[in-house]
Amino acid sequence: MLSKKLVATVAGLSLLVGVGSGVYAGANMQEIKAYLNGDLKIRVNGTVAQLNDAKGSAILPITYNDTTYLPVRAVANALQVAVGFDEEKQEVLLGEKVNGTPLNAENFDNYTYTKDPAQTTYNNKNYKEAYYYHESGAPTLIITPNKKYQTLHLKIAAIDKDLTKFEIRDNDTFALLKTIETISPSEGLKEIVVDIGNIETLAISMQVKDGGGLFVPLIDSYYK
Repeated sequence: MLSKKLVATVAGLSLLVGVGSGVYAGANMQEIKAYLNGDLKIRVNGTVAQLNDAKGSAILPITYNDTTYLPVRAVANALQVAVGFDEEKQEVLLGEKVNGTPLNAENFDNYTYTKDPAQTTYNNKNYKEAYYYHESGAPTLIITPNKKYQTLHLKIAAIDKDLTKFEIRDNDTFALLKTIETISPSEGLKEIVVDIGNIETLAISMQVKDGGGLFVPLIDSYYK
């Protein structure tokens, strides 16, 4: 996931995105005098990165009023972060696209939370943030939709061994909302959809066999 500082920086750079012709059609555009800064180098994890546009051509940072602006697409590519543009909403899109609100947008339990690439990578894809648990036991994941959403779309994978006695409950009333007897590793990243209208807090529990584990990507799992 991008740092808050970087997100704050790129959020104001819509004039530099270069992801669609509609970017330049807004009524709030203002002409300025700026300078291409050929002396500035960008390092990513200690290595100098070449900034390129959508066609692969080299481009330079821009300096304006003692502030340096970086092209969003080039920075996203250097950081290996997906980038897009929603012309209808006039929004620059960074990171994974989901149909709703990512699970980590609301309060969530930190018990199994991780950003360690060794634990957030599943099937050779790094999901950046995840719930990860790899030991025998009966973990419970607590998430808080705060009565804002109608459905939960939970992505979960069993690691090495079956997950059993999977349940999703209303954590306040203990009402059972969803139950699955077995989730096996062969199912891959399984999507579970459950109605959560007017529910404050959810408890997600399961049984993990010895030598097994679970994986829940927090960006790909979402409320709707």
